Order: sequence, then structure tokens, then C-alpha cells
Amino acid sequence: MIEEPQIPVLHREQLAYLLTEAAEIEHGLMCCYLYAAYSLKRDVAEGLEPKELEAVNRWRATINDVAREEMLHLALVSNLQTAVGTAPHFLRPNLPVAPGYHPSGIVLSLAPFDANTIDHFVYMERPEGVDTPDGEGFAQAVPYERPPLAGKLMPNAQEYLTVGHLYRAIRHGLRELVGTLGEKELFCGDPAGQVDASVYALDGLSPITDLASAEAVIDRILLQGEGGSDAHSASHYCRFLSVRDEFRALRKERPTFEPARPVAKNPVMRKPVIAEGHLFVDARPAAEVLDLANAIYTLIVRLIGRMFGPTDETDAERRALGFASIELMQVLTATSDVLTTLPANLAQPGVNAGVTFACSRSLDALPQHEAAWRIFRERGLELAKTSDGLAKTEPRLAPVAARLTKIAARLVSPRSVTRPAASPTRTATTPVTSARPDGDAMQEPLSPPPTPESNEDGIETVRGKHVLLHFDSNRCIHSRHCVLGAPKVFRANVKGPWLDPDATTVESFVAVAHACPSGAITYDRVDGGPGEPIPDVNVLRLRENGPLGFTADLHIDGQPDRIRATLCRCGASKKKPFCDGSHNAIKFVATGEPETIQTEPLAERGGALQIVPTPNGPLRVTGNLEICAGTGRTVKRVTSTALCRCGGSSKKPFCDGTHARIGFTSE
Repeated sequence: MIEEPQIPVLHREQLAYLLTEAAEIEHGLMCCYLYAAYSLKRDVAEGLEPKELEAVNRWRATINDVAREEMLHLALVSNLQTAVGTAPHFLRPNLPVAPGYHPSGIVLSLAPFDANTIDHFVYMERPEGVDTPDGEGFAQAVPYERPPLAGKLMPNAQEYLTVGHLYRAIRHGLRELVGTLGEKELFCGDPAGQVDASVYALDGLSPITDLASAEAVIDRILLQGEGGSDAHSASHYCRFLSVRDEFRALRKERPTFEPARPVAKNPVMRKPVIAEGHLFVDARPAAEVLDLANAIYTLIVRLIGRMFGPTDETDAERRALGFASIELMQVLTATSDVLTTLPANLAQPGVNAGVTFACSRSLDALPQHEAAWRIFRERGLELAKTSDGLAKTEPRLAPVAARLTKIAARLVSPRSVTRPAASPTRTATTPVTSARPDGDAMQEPLSPPPTPESNEDGIETVRGKHVLLHFDSNRCIHSRHCVLGAPKVFRANVKGPWLDPDATTVESFVAVAHACPSGAITYDRVDGGPGEPIPDVNVLRLRENGPLGFTADLHIDGQPDRIRATLCRCGASKKKPFCDGSHNAIKFVATGEPETIQTEPLAERGGALQIVPTPNGPLRVTGNLEICAGTGRTVKRVTSTALCRCGGSSKKPFCDGTHARIGFTSE
């Protein structure tokens, strides 16, 4: 058993120092893990057997999950820093971290996935008392110690053996300072400055107000990292052990098995003063793509810094910042996927580039509200313009450019934007054939309704005395509320024109239109009457074995604003993110009556609801939302969440990361 020496914490300054080092380590580990995940191959065309590709996809999902939890740990440390009256810290030294900055056993450097790298990850997450060798090539060239300088007023570097050791020292320091200062005096920070899971979509992100909540957070970090005495199977340590064991087994079956691309170890953007241990990325277009990737990363850090910083942001603004940072992380992943296929240095053929996560010395949180949002938007537009230019010579970056353009357009403070109600404008063009709500054979009607006009999107429009009726065949999921609720207006089983808005009262027509869950039926009033109101309460209804039915002021990425929509959650729709009825064809099973999750009532229940279908991932939802069972019972109230759309989550309707493990693909 290797004993961990106690680290003395005599004053708040020393506690702040340890918390800052913990933040830098969590931040650095997250980048190291992502770098290894980005390096993994993605296709059998890269020399993998099908069984090997399945394993590699699992490893990528595992490493990404661990990196996500490192982000949670960084966020929890930020809340703890705020709780004790200090400032959250998102700066860190560039990678690889120079010797002496951390203890000699804490090595943070960028390396592609291989046997030595996974050994290093196991070593970094090892529990107290576990003696396991570090990965070859990761040990410091010259071992050193950072002995504490006892009794000093100035905080100083301390020696610890593991990341868990550092957190146990922080917990000990909290207890000691509660004893000397008192609990209220130690936890003097304003709780309003902290961020929780309702603002930033990280499960387990919670505020800290006293010693009990602080110790609960530290225990969570320790359990997720090194696990407990019962060899916690979901800990980072155990998960990396599992990856290592499977990798060794596959390498034994096929000694030439290489799961990763030939990505550089410790690439750098500028020619280093000491070349040893670094690779200068100067080949084109890798150098330009690396510049873009690092610029995306620095904007992510800026947004997070503003979200956690001592600012006057509203919860809506913080949610918008957090949402944009998550979107940008996905864009960074896509950019890195291209980057890891590009030659890094012409003088060293066969070695590809990788994102360096360069951390600018100017990355302090922006203090001025209006200026900060202007700078965010300005930078977003610069990224979009640069990526668009790069896409002309590297077409694989075209989706990155498109996504950055959309993100930049949304980098506006919610308090400065008033969203009008959606009212679709349609121009009649050439007729198209529609998909009726009832798919039976058509028969001739006794008295033909008006002839519809159709636009290029397949939307039929019929003018009545009171309304312009619009029917969008692409959105229809054949729920049949229309043909059953207003059969004279929506004439099933006919040939030719079938829509007649004057066949019932305007009140009856409006009621049926509002009952259409998919939003396939909309209308404009031409008699001066009111249009469809934006709901006072945003609602998601879970349809048994079917889609997600939203009613809200909906802003779905890349789509016209609307009030009603049914979005695919089976993963099989050909019209993603919308449902096209494929759940019936594949016999999709998903309850519409999940268990209730106790949540407090929302302070606000309406407002804009933003939905972004993440590439190959879940629906990211930001805004006030009540998730309801098919019977109307409230399942959960949220202001930010990730909803499964691959069909595989064990926590439906919520995402549990299954999309990565099963290789779900979707724009």
C-alpha cells in the first residue's frame, strides 16, 4: 500500500491554489483524452476488420464519455471555487505541460491512441494504493519533488501521488477551514454565481453551499475517476482497464492491428525552441485547419468562462452560452476528424496533424456584458468565414462551415432578441402530388373542393373565406386528427382536390389544425381573426412507440420557425429530424409512460425553445420545457436537456450516449 502524505491547508489562499490546480488538471486531462479519441480510425477502409471497427467505436465512445465527465469535474470545481469566494479558472498551460508545473507523476501531453497511451490513462486514473506502471514514454526524464513549504502565507505547490490524492487534500482542507473559520465564513460566495444542470447540460452539475454539498461533489469526482473500494465498474479507471484488456486481446489475435491514425505526438502550431518531443505542423492545409480548430476551441473556453464567471448573465443567457459551447465542441470533433487525416510536416512524411488545444494567454473571462456578446458573435463570424474558405480546397470541411455559420447567427444575447410568432410565407408555383393523411385508394368526391396551389417544398395551399389552409406533406405523420375531426374539410379517399377549409366553421377548423401534432397543417387568417397563438407552456408529449411531439415557440436548427412538430426518436426516419412514420415499419418500441422524475415547477413555462439535432447525436434542447407522458402526466421539467434520437438509449426519452456506441449517423 502506497501511503499518501497529508497536504497542509492552513488558509483560504492555499485552498484556492489547490482548487486552481485541480481545475487545470481536469481541463488538461479532458484535452488529452479527446486527442486520443480524435485519433481513432473510423472505417474498415482504414485497415480495420469489422470486429475491430466495432471495438474502436466502443473505445471512442468510452473515451468521449470520460472526457465529458472530466468537463463535469471542471464545472464542479468551478462551482466550488465560487462557493468559497474565489474565481472559476479555465486557463491552463499549453500541452505538453512542462516539468515542475505538476508533480512528476502527473504528465499531461497529447498522444494518439496506442498501447502506451491507454497504459498512461490507466495510470492517471489509478486509485489510492494501486501500483501500476505508467505508459512507456510518459515518465518525466528527470524525477523531481515539490515539497511543501510549511507555515508560509503565500500558497505554494504541493506534492501528491494521484489526482484522487489531490481531491482528498482539498476535502481535508475544507474540513480544517470550517473548523478555523466557520462554515458560513468559508462558504461566503454568492450561490447565484454558480451553474447547475438546468443551465449547462451536464448530469450531476449541482450548486455548492456548505461543507456537506462540497464533500458530496468531491466524493462524486473520486467515484467517477478512480472508483471506490468495490472496484466501481463505471469509474474512469475501470473503463480504461476494460479498453486496455480488449485492445491487448485484439492485438494478440492480429499483431498488425493499429486502431489509430498515424497522428503526431505533441504537435505545435509554432516552431518550438526545443524541438525534441514536439512536432511543428507546417504542412498545408493541415496548418490552416489546425489554426481553425484551435480558434474553435478558444471560443468554447471564452463562452464557458463567461457562463461560469462573476457576470450579470440571466439563466437564459447562460443556457445560450452553454448550448453554443456544446455545439462548438461537436464542430471541433468534425474539424479534428479531417485534421487527423492531413500530413503534418513535409519533412516527416507519414505523420498526421492533430488539434493542439492551444490556450491563449488572453482567455480571461470577458467582464462587460454587451461587449462580450459582440465579441462572441464577431469571432463566430470569423470562424464561419475562414472555414468556408478552407472548404473550397478541403470539401470535407463544408459541413463545418455550414454549422459555424448557424452558430454565429445565434450568438446573440437572448435579452436583446424579441422573436416574432411564426407565420409561414408561401409562394404558389407548380403543383405537386401530396401525401394524404389517409393512404387508402382515392375516390371521386361528390362536390370537388377548391384546387390547391403548391410550392416547391410540397406545401399545398387552399384559400377559403376565412383562412389560407397550408398542408405540408413532408411533415405529415398520418395521425389522422384532421380526417377524423373535420372529415368535410380533409376529405379522405378521394382523387384530386381534397382540402376545403369552408366546409366547417372557422372555429372548428382552427381547433382541428391546432390538434395536428406534426405541424403539417397550418393556416393564415384572411378574415382579420387571430392566428395560431404561441403556447403559454412549452410541452413535449411522448408518443407510445413513436416520435417526440413538441408544442412551443420552436426554433429548430436549419428549419423555419414553427409551433408544432413531431421529431424522430427511432433513428430510422428518412426526413430527420422530423418523423416520417418509420417507427411503424421497424416496429420501434419506446414507452410513452416513463416514470416521473421529481422536479421543481419552472419559474417560466413558455418562451423560445431551441432544438439542435447534433451530428450523429441527440437532440439538444434549450429553453423551458415540460416533458409529458401520453396521458398528460408530467415526467420531468427541464430548461436544458439532450433527447435520444438514435432509438437505442436505455434512458428514453433522454440520451445516454448509446448513439456513439452503435455508430448512429445523422446530420
